[in-house]
Amino acid sequence: MEEGTAERKASPPSPPGWRRGRLRLPERLPVRHSLLALLSIAIVLGVILGTVSTLRTGRFTAENWIDLVINGVARGSVYALIAAGYTLVYGVLFIINFAHGEVFMAGAYTALFAALALAEHGMLNANPIVSIIILLLVSTATSVIVALLLERVAYRPLRGAPRLVLLIAAIGASLFLQYTFRGLYGAQARSYPRITVLDGTWTIFGSDLARTQVVVILGALLLMVGLYLFIARARTGRSIRAVGEDKEIASLMGINVNRAIVITFAIGGLLAGVAGILYILLFSKVIFTMGFFTGIKAFTAAVLGGIGSILGAAIGGVFLGVFEAIGPDLFLTGAGVPAPNQLQPVFALATLVLVLIFRPRGILGASGESRPRRGSGL
Repeated sequence: MEEGTAERKASPPSPPGWRRGRLRLPERLPVRHSLLALLSIAIVLGVILGTVSTLRTGRFTAENWIDLVINGVARGSVYALIAAGYTLVYGVLFIINFAHGEVFMAGAYTALFAALALAEHGMLNANPIVSIIILLLVSTATSVIVALLLERVAYRPLRGAPRLVLLIAAIGASLFLQYTFRGLYGAQARSYPRITVLDGTWTIFGSDLARTQVVVILGALLLMVGLYLFIARARTGRSIRAVGEDKEIASLMGINVNRAIVITFAIGGLLAGVAGILYILLFSKVIFTMGFFTGIKAFTAAVLGGIGSILGAAIGGVFLGVFEAIGPDLFLTGAGVPAPNQLQPVFALATLVLVLIFRPRGILGASGESRPRRGSGL
């Protein structure tokens, strides 16, 4: 017995991954990398074959493709503004504010009643600039109030809790706001009255562009540039960045952490309120579920660009908008799929899945670390 025990003790240890004379499967074959490689090849082949088939049909002219691109940039601009709200909150608190879509919905839906009142009194088209300013004020004020209440009631009491708790709170707040506004405003979709001054087109660089698209793109561009400069150069913006880096050190430096977080939510609400008005200029309808679906797309844009990066939110929003507008027609028309435009939401969600698989840190996100890097975008 002693000799057998000694022989067992003297025998060399089994190499890692060796069990019962066989290597474990993950060490013999990199299954995950092989599956990702096969998936990549399948996606590339599908895109190439679908594109070639569609172009051979000759169904779309160069002018049609330009129209689709401009339409995609316009809707992507709205996604970018909402995605900036996700990015700001994540850059400071490192949580995904899934209720931000409802902040966007609240502003756009509440401004509907101001638009109806203005149209009833004949002011909407008699003084369109003043009317649009009023709509912006109503929408942004509503969104800011909802965002601040969200921070104070849902997030501040849980600020030191695990992230999973905050995530569950965000989802619960999203559902609560969604069905609260359903009870207040009704479940049916409602249309905004027309602003006739924005009907028609403008000729820019030889192309006829819808006036609403031009207004949306320029408005979103100005806001994103202003936000970037504010965060980068303004004193309050630097305070927000400091809080995102380290709350304790920022507090020791004399920065009011609560104030910086409140301002962050207020800025996100303001951007969502403006996005709500730009959204109705494009689509002219509101419904209580609009915040959920648009919010998911904006979150996809934020992840695509690199969650926590303001520039990434802008890039991701425009890219997603263009891909959503062009993708179904470009990849599916040649395959004989009827009404491919109805699959635009599928393309948006597929983008989110693919980004999480292949590039979870996004286009401008840092690589190599699994933990979020403090201050990575702000």
